[in-house]
Amino acid sequence: MSAVRNTEAAGSGPATADLLVHGGTVLTVDAAGTVLSDGAVAVRDGEIIAVGPAAGLRAAHHAAEEIDAAGCLVLPGLVNTHTHLAMTLLRGHADDLDLQGFLGRVVPRENELLSPESVTAGLRLAVAESVRGGVTTALDMYWFHEAAERAARDAGWRLLSGPTFMDVPGPPDRMPYGDRMEWARRHLDARRPAPGTRPVVFAHSTYTLDAGQLTEIAALAKEYGALLHLHAAENAAEVATVREQYGKRPVELLESLGLLGPDTLLAHAVELSDTEIAALARTGTGVAHCPVSNLKLGCGIARVPELLRQGVRVGLGTDGAVSSNSLDMIGALGMAALVHKAGGDPTAVGAEQAVRLATIEGARALGLGGQLGSLEVGKRADLAVLDLGGAHLAPRHDPWSTLAYSARAGDVRDTVVDGRVLMRDRRLTTLDEAAVTGAVETLVRTA
Repeated sequence: MSAVRNTEAAGSGPATADLLVHGGTVLTVDAAGTVLSDGAVAVRDGEIIAVGPAAGLRAAHHAAEEIDAAGCLVLPGLVNTHTHLAMTLLRGHADDLDLQGFLGRVVPRENELLSPESVTAGLRLAVAESVRGGVTTALDMYWFHEAAERAARDAGWRLLSGPTFMDVPGPPDRMPYGDRMEWARRHLDARRPAPGTRPVVFAHSTYTLDAGQLTEIAALAKEYGALLHLHAAENAAEVATVREQYGKRPVELLESLGLLGPDTLLAHAVELSDTEIAALARTGTGVAHCPVSNLKLGCGIARVPELLRQGVRVGLGTDGAVSSNSLDMIGALGMAALVHKAGGDPTAVGAEQAVRLATIEGARALGLGGQLGSLEVGKRADLAVLDLGGAHLAPRHDPWSTLAYSARAGDVRDTVVDGRVLMRDRRLTTLDEAAVTGAVETLVRTA
């Protein structure tokens, strides 16, 4: 796609647009890294119809709604490739623990707390936090996904979700594993595809599902053209557990079962061997890198520079707001730009690369790079406007650097999803933030 062109022929007169964002520095994140110092983005029917210099677009397009982005950075909406959104309900409940201790603390509380109603409340809080931070898309693995999807749809926010498989005693939805396949089929059959989304099937992990179950779930995903998403190789203890059971490491097991491929996205992938990295590259399997969660749980640092060198598709994720305490994707991209330098190479993941991981590369990891992740004609109109007026952002020599090393989630002023303004001048337009926050506080205190 061309990043800078109009869909209207020259001299054809003003075009009708639903929204025109103009006057800011537009960071398109296209293949050429185009940056427009006084740029604009025109939107119609949820789609970007023009990107280019502000003067030209303002002359060519009459818009029903405008955002004056002077003094701001206009960037693609951030893409969260791995999270558990309604875990906002448990923020602060399981800190300073390793992965196994974390799960031991969280799972019993989930069984007490979770229901369609509580997940709805937690999801709304997560959407409010995400919109405030310029996040426009998330891949959400959690219980009661139907309730989450309704809540996200009501808020106008882009959520990729679907049935989750996890064979554990007494899951929060009280559904025996044997009933889950039929339930998943009903969901996938009833699903109505929306632009910028795709069907997703979640298989929790190689330590909560056996080899036969994983194979069956993968076949279901393939039948429906769905993305298959699962946790894998999050820490050394997990790898040891899986190896003891199967004689193979998690990614080795997945490869032996035929589960790797371009429609598979692995969360975390911290503990990888050279052979496993080569397998991910060879099969086109994607990775959702969650640097903040991995550090907080003591899992280690994923081998992202090596993954990138071998051509593995890598996106960024926050994980849930229990293991990371935040859904801040600007914080995640900043961490991704910094943590990999710890090995002594300051170029391991640079500013531009980190921004791309949070935008276009995240979209590609989801199999949606043709629709999301950059400001280009024909893509969905997902964008964020970041106020550059803060003292911590001056002077602004380079927009990639500003975003990766200086910006904060609180600098986001406006957020747009599918051409709809979900936050204008730091005020949410589709959610009552005080009511959403209050509902979660009340629910957690009384549950």
